[in-house]
Amino acid sequence: MSEKKPHIAQKSPFAVAVEAGKSYWCCTCGKSAGQPFCDGSHKGSEFTPKEYKAEKSETVYFCGCKHSGNGMTCDGTHQKL
Repeated sequence: MSEKKPHIAQKSPFAVAVEAGKSYWCCTCGKSAGQPFCDGSHKGSEFTPKEYKAEKSETVYFCGCKHSGNGMTCDGTHQKL
């Protein structure tokens, strides 16, 4: 089964202050209204949210284009789209 490409939510990262020890469920389909987190918009597709576990309290730059080679965090791929 060939996987569809995710929708590009935005061509820049989402800066989010995360708290140590908390889990965050990240959108992988790109259609969530609550970017970068999942709101269930993937239902009926082959996409599923991915869990991000914060090891420390810090600002994390979550991928906005959904094409990052780093998975849930931005690696600059949006600059090539």
